Amino acid sequence: MHERLRIELIIERMAYKRAGRILEEAGMTGYTVIPALAGFGNGNRWSRDTDISSSSDMVIIISIGSEDRVHEALDEIRRLLGAHIGVVTTSPVSVLRPDRF
Repeated sequence: MHERLRIELIIERMAYKRAGRILEEAGMTGYTVIPALAGFGNGNRWSRDTDISSSSDMVIIISIGSEDRVHEALDEIRRLLGAHIGVVTTSPVSVLRPDRF
């Protein structure tokens, strides 16, 4: 097994394409975008089922890469989060095929 970093970003759907470009430009070899169904944060609840407009929908973006590529992406993601609602986390993971990440 080989050590890499996982980056997970929960962000407004309208910003996911920009976030994906940031990951690509940092050299990340892939990512997955998953719709988020509901949540609670900053004292507010939200849900895809009850919100009238899809503009408030959130997505989860997951990517795995080397530490230097993740940190390069984080610099730009920090700027993106200045204009959008979002949360970002990183965590160490072990991967079987390091050449994919």
